[in-house]
Amino acid sequence: MSIFNVKFLDIKVIAEKSLNKKIITMAVSLALLTACSDDSAVQSEVQNNGQSPGQNKTQSKIQGQLANNVDLLITNGTVYTGDSNQAQHLDVAICQKIICGLYPSGDHTIKATKTIDATGKIVSPGFIDPHTHSLSELLSKDKNHNLNYLTQGVTTVVNGNDGGGPVDIAAMSEKLTSNGIGTNTALLVGHGSLREQVMGRAERYSTPAELSEMSALLTTAMQAGAIGLSTGLYYVPGSYANTDEVISLAKIASHYGGIYDTHLRDESTFNIGFTAALDEAINIADKADIHLHLAHIKALGVDVWGQSEQAIDKIEQAQKNGTSISADQYPWLASGTKLRSAVMPNWVMADSTKAFHQRLKQADLAEKLAKEVTENIRRRGGPDSLYITEFTDTDLVGLNLLQVAELKNLAIVDTAIALILEGDVRVASFNMSPKDVERFMVQPWVVTSSDGTNGHPRKYASFPRKYQTYVVEKKLLTMADFINRSSSQTAKILGLTERGMLKVGYKADVIVFDQQTFSPKATFSQWNNYSVGIEQVIVNGTLVIEDAQYKDILAGEFIQ
Repeated sequence: MSIFNVKFLDIKVIAEKSLNKKIITMAVSLALLTACSDDSAVQSEVQNNGQSPGQNKTQSKIQGQLANNVDLLITNGTVYTGDSNQAQHLDVAICQKIICGLYPSGDHTIKATKTIDATGKIVSPGFIDPHTHSLSELLSKDKNHNLNYLTQGVTTVVNGNDGGGPVDIAAMSEKLTSNGIGTNTALLVGHGSLREQVMGRAERYSTPAELSEMSALLTTAMQAGAIGLSTGLYYVPGSYANTDEVISLAKIASHYGGIYDTHLRDESTFNIGFTAALDEAINIADKADIHLHLAHIKALGVDVWGQSEQAIDKIEQAQKNGTSISADQYPWLASGTKLRSAVMPNWVMADSTKAFHQRLKQADLAEKLAKEVTENIRRRGGPDSLYITEFTDTDLVGLNLLQVAELKNLAIVDTAIALILEGDVRVASFNMSPKDVERFMVQPWVVTSSDGTNGHPRKYASFPRKYQTYVVEKKLLTMADFINRSSSQTAKILGLTERGMLKVGYKADVIVFDQQTFSPKATFSQWNNYSVGIEQVIVNGTLVIEDAQYKDILAGEFIQ
């Protein structure tokens, strides 16, 4: 039977790592709770699961013991716990880094060092984004607050997606911790990064010795706290690997309780086709006995519009057959990537950048290259659907490829080549059908993500856009659906214990937002405007945004 149904997401994640992690985190949680109450009261409240506080005999005892020990109390809010389909009127008590009490509003005498009155506001778990590209910001000195995510209500991000994650997880976690980060961060190990470290960008299968070296690196990374393996089988150099190579590596991630997160080999008709790429991913998951998470699920381009129905049927059949599968999705009709990845055939990008650029200039390859680039541009909707979002020549940002070609008086293919030779170019391509986006969105196994990249508003506005467009306007999702699929379900997919819910003993990642004003402000013309409506953000028990103002506090942690 499928592990998914409409009400619950009960992913059978992770044996060894999750068990050890749960023991450690529970020990820490109980230690912190003991500072607020005695062990017997804590145990009673944990068993009560925070669902019906006030209905057990120990409640008044806990209230009395917490009266002078609660650090932060959120009162009078409309509370969604992350695992319920209904709002509740609860007050949320936070002791140090954890949630230490949930009480019916007004039905207690709890006092706190600080109280937040959330009357008329929504209180929910902080959102978790399973697919970001925020590592460079987190490692910086001026953007490590990750404020573009905090202002969306996101308190935890994942990095290392699309096969590009760091290989040395221990070193990266140390860098993040010493630098200070505004959001919690978990890391995937990138298959493409493993491959590039061991064999460069060679356009061939790995040898047994190379696969052994990649396996050793992955083992070390999983032991250091990675939450799984990511692949970008569409991208160079991951695209050069065969399925068996990926299965071998996924087995290692599975052994350590990790997930397999994949950008499919094809989301369109670029190589093997969308549904065949799904078959490959399911095969990898089955052979490796690992949870499969499909990154930014979509039917990309006119050739595959409508195939969301076939893809959903295929996924749900696999779930019925026992494969553990989930997906994430960003709520936009335009994808975003580098121009070279969007339009260049993989063979031309093999080996070094120098070799790649030389091939672009070779007269004997020109006819073949022009034919394949033209077809790839067609797949993405044509040159007028490819908008430049980031480039060294800022005068071209905002123009589409057709407009740039006319400006430069060049053919479309020649324009694309000239831009790529000049430097990195990011593009947004409007290539998705609204019906496909909506069909995927309502599936109970699809959670919210951003896939945030520079030049695309998804980096600053994905969560509020999903709320405004698909909850408020289209009413495809309820408020509870939106919150659950942005918090608890994502935590379960990733194997992040004690996060993603408002529950006693869980880490205090909490947000308060105004359902009337929570909305995106970023657009394709102004992609880096902060979202509005998030009024309070608490990360690991620390209030980092108060009354919609960032307090210049870095409270995020590396999590595993």
